[in-house]
Amino acid sequence: MDYTKAKSYIVKKLNLELSSDLYYHGFHHTVDVLNATKLIIEFEGIKGEEADLLKTAALFHDCGFLRQYKNHEEVGCDIAREVLPEYGYTDGHLESICGMIMATKVPQTPKNRLEQIICDADLDYLGRDDFEYIAATLFRELRENNLIQTEQDWNRLQLKFLTQHQYFTPYAKRIREPKKQQHIEVIRKIVESYDS
Repeated sequence: MDYTKAKSYIVKKLNLELSSDLYYHGFHHTVDVLNATKLIIEFEGIKGEEADLLKTAALFHDCGFLRQYKNHEEVGCDIAREVLPEYGYTDGHLESICGMIMATKVPQTPKNRLEQIICDADLDYLGRDDFEYIAATLFRELRENNLIQTEQDWNRLQLKFLTQHQYFTPYAKRIREPKKQQHIEVIRKIVESYDS
């Protein structure tokens, strides 16, 4: 498995070919998820092949957006299956990577430790200081794709999503959950103000 060459391939492709109206799901999001994955890998002490599989899944988890918006996870698995054998990834590797990609589909459904890690990396921003900025890019993307209309709808959706979301890894529970709870309280007050 040649992670470095697989990374070069997908980084170049995402950089050149992702739509410019992916304000949230652009190449910057893939980089963010890869960086979060690396933090969790280090915190959890993951080494060798498992670490490379996680980083590969992080790089490919949203590559389905190269072809379509809805159900991009399935398409991302198709792309991974087409591309990664050229870099020495086996059928077993592909099963693991596609399991991780599919686990990120909302609502997240991780079935093992690696899938839990990629899920937490994908939504790492929910428990960070740059949450509001990143959330605003998602609102813009959803609005331009006619998936949401108003800021009120968005805040209600965010509150529902954040209160139903759970982190899985010891890293995210310890490092991200407290800040996420603060964000929930801020949005809860905003939503309550609509009804008063």
